[in-house]
Amino acid sequence: MNAVIAEIQDRVDAISDGEAVLNGVHDFLGRFVAYPTFNCHIAHTLWIAHTHLMAVWDSTPRIAFLSPEPGSGKSRALEVSALLVPHPIEAINATPAYLFRKVADPEGLPTVLFDEIDTVFGPKAKDNEVIRGVLNAGHRRGAMAGRCVLRGKTVETEELPAYCAVAVAGLGHLPDTILTRSVVIRMRRRAPTEKIEQFRRRIEAPAGHQLRDRLAEWAAVAQPCIAFPQMPPGIEDRAADVWEALLAIADAAGGVWPGIARNAAVALVTQAKESSPSLGLRLLADLRTVFVQKESMATSEIIAELAAIEEAPWGDYKGKPINDRQLANLLRQYGVSSKVNRRGTGTLRGYARQDLYDPWMRYLPQSPESVTNVTGETRGRINGLAVTGVTDVTHLVEANAERLQA
Repeated sequence: MNAVIAEIQDRVDAISDGEAVLNGVHDFLGRFVAYPTFNCHIAHTLWIAHTHLMAVWDSTPRIAFLSPEPGSGKSRALEVSALLVPHPIEAINATPAYLFRKVADPEGLPTVLFDEIDTVFGPKAKDNEVIRGVLNAGHRRGAMAGRCVLRGKTVETEELPAYCAVAVAGLGHLPDTILTRSVVIRMRRRAPTEKIEQFRRRIEAPAGHQLRDRLAEWAAVAQPCIAFPQMPPGIEDRAADVWEALLAIADAAGGVWPGIARNAAVALVTQAKESSPSLGLRLLADLRTVFVQKESMATSEIIAELAAIEEAPWGDYKGKPINDRQLANLLRQYGVSSKVNRRGTGTLRGYARQDLYDPWMRYLPQSPESVTNVTGETRGRINGLAVTGVTDVTHLVEANAERLQA
């Protein structure tokens, strides 16, 4: 009986060690990577932890380190990650056959760290449809890649598993099929005031591997206790798939992590929605500004006011101000078309506010300012210092301050 009680106590102690383990991973990453925001740092920490529990998740989020210019720390983020994740595969220009075989490796699921991803998805990429398919489909448990193989003179079909954790880094933009399945971290070059330590793998590998093993031990003990979390308001559909595993990790670790993880989720999802809207969404948002309290407007009036909006594309749309046909083509995809509206004793062809209300409601935030009022950036460190941010996070930190500073 005493042995059973001791074993149970050991498991409880191991589970409760989750906060300290995540704190250690967070601090290790912060030594070598200059993150654009604190929320990005939190997301990367949780993503690394989730790779040690791949048997639990229905969906694994990708994490994408992107930047407009080289020298922004993208590759460094992958190099440091390689010390902390299970079975890392550092891939550059990997062939489909290589990826398929590694994902099916009986020794365990790999964690694919794909640098220079712009060579796969960028404008100069060629003949990479198979790799794109693996990266697109492999986020879902049970995903298979079907192939035809020639054995002798016989053509046979085979299915190879595609499900595995993937981190990518590259220049520029990625297709929405990847971005919507990813935690997107937009890296930037360090300012003179931002200091990090020099990373040398041969020197840092022992400490990194020790953290990796400690994380794996905690994950093995915590696995039966993993519970799927309730999503914060505004995080649903594909965004919920991305953040479900990360928030589950934070909940299992406890301490300040559930609060700061949710704040990071809301902030990064909101940023992703607002950072690069499609041309159609930009038009809907600008039309909401143009209409203000008007019930209807002539097409010519709309075009003139759109062109007057600073930093909007409508005044120089394909080399000229947008015209009525281009406006109609963009709005048609949302079920909006022009009509003859009455104004005073006359009529005019244009658009009515009531016809735009439905796409405004469906595709735009509830207010122009924000999707949610919980978008403030959290600042600070985890180990030893109070973290400030939105109210619920501040409360969590204050409740744990003495233990964190001990």
